[in-house]
Amino acid sequence: MNYKELNLIGSSSPHIRTKDGAGHIMGEVLIAMALPLAFAVYNFGPRALATAAVSAAGCCAFEWLYRAALRKDNTLGDLSAAVTGVLIAFVCPVTIPYWILLIGDFFAIVFVKQLFGGIGKNFLNPALAARAFMLSWAGEMTTWVGPRTAAPIVGAFDAATYPTPMALLHENNLEGLSQMYDLPEMLVGLTGGSMGEVSALLLVLGGLFLIFRKVITWYIPVSYIGTVAALTFLFPRGNDPVQWMLYNLLGGGLMLGAFFMATDYVTSPVSHKGQVIFGVGCGLITVFIRYFGSYSEGVCYAILVMNLTVWLIDKNIRPNRFGVVKAAKSEKKEAAGK
Repeated sequence: MNYKELNLIGSSSPHIRTKDGAGHIMGEVLIAMALPLAFAVYNFGPRALATAAVSAAGCCAFEWLYRAALRKDNTLGDLSAAVTGVLIAFVCPVTIPYWILLIGDFFAIVFVKQLFGGIGKNFLNPALAARAFMLSWAGEMTTWVGPRTAAPIVGAFDAATYPTPMALLHENNLEGLSQMYDLPEMLVGLTGGSMGEVSALLLVLGGLFLIFRKVITWYIPVSYIGTVAALTFLFPRGNDPVQWMLYNLLGGGLMLGAFFMATDYVTSPVSHKGQVIFGVGCGLITVFIRYFGSYSEGVCYAILVMNLTVWLIDKNIRPNRFGVVKAAKSEKKEAAGK
């Protein structure tokens, strides 16, 4: 065979490509978040939909304005800004004032994402970084409404803060928690809390959809949730370790963080072993903050802290290169001596 007739083209890696670009992947993530968003509307009223829409629109607007001002290509088609906007809304109370929400959008898009080069260049999860920044308005960020309470779309919501499951867990009040919320209600999401994190069932279904569609892998969610389950079962703060563990798994932002935040391509390790280490680290820090911190929830800060270690994990946990034989220890020492 004359290989010159094959018209082979030499090019740099990657040599295997797929038609599924960033826009397709982010579109799948938006589909996975549709059911939790629909439940938020059911649980907290139409303001939940308005909050998600305002946040997504704000993120898209800030990204377009930034790139237009610097005469860069328009990247709204990758849908990453829209995903960030919805996630920011998910980790906020439904009563959050829109102006605080837009400040969070600006911080996430401009400071966390675009100043570092745009999609694929940020080292922190933009939505969680925005949430940490928005806690500067602690009162507005910790004002919760009860389940099946319709907040008005426009205007302030005049109501007392409703106790969330995590607040009661932080007080080690398992008896009071079980009287206010039973486990089926926790699973479905008929509780107070951030608008997009309350329904553990629908978040798990959305996460399984992403795994089935091969948008994410199971390594981070399983290692993250498994670590929290093991620690809360082995070190319970109550007479029933199983009940204590289940309330910790179903309460707060664990399911949202494990499936939708910690699995972010850019801010998580590339190797499977590294992803397991990352998930275990997130679980350890989450439980540590929940048990010993003054703040009742630890998911946000656990993932942000582990985001900062990704470079170290990727540096030390490298996959074996095909066709490369590792040198023996004696050969390495001899080479080092020379």
